Amino acid sequence: MANKKVAVIMGSDSDLPVVKGAVEELKGFGIDVEVHVMSAHRTPAAACQFAASARENGFAAIIAAAGKAAHLAGVLAAHTTLPVIGIPVKSSTLDGLDALLSTVQMPAGIPVATVAIDGAKNAGILAAQIIGVNDAEVAYKLSLRRSDMEQEVLQKDLKIQKEFA
Repeated sequence: MANKKVAVIMGSDSDLPVVKGAVEELKGFGIDVEVHVMSAHRTPAAACQFAASARENGFAAIIAAAGKAAHLAGVLAAHTTLPVIGIPVKSSTLDGLDALLSTVQMPAGIPVATVAIDGAKNAGILAAQIIGVNDAEVAYKLSLRRSDMEQEVLQKDLKIQKEFA
């Protein structure tokens, strides 16, 4: 069976309200999560060491959340061949556009899958999908989630149709 653990790394503890969405999603799929604060700029050695040893420590993917310069996901990706998912975090300066561009504009050979600004829930779901490639239980839970979402939309459609009939 594939590794069933994801690291969620945030550049600052102020990013915690955002990353909680990823942690909740992962736990909902039965995936173990380890959460850390590491900075690409203030603790670069620790971040690089964590990424370099992540595979041998049983991780299947790394989620990295950072705002402003948002180099964390790229730094982690440079030190591992595991999938890295970047969450650009909205800041007061440029509403997260700076973080989005910093996260998504990676050089060839060092990819970072990037979700929307503050898109932690999708980061968690994407990590679950990566694990689900080789884990039938997670894949099944993902299919149930999709079915539930479909039913919710169909119910909302019926409600709207009745309101405007």
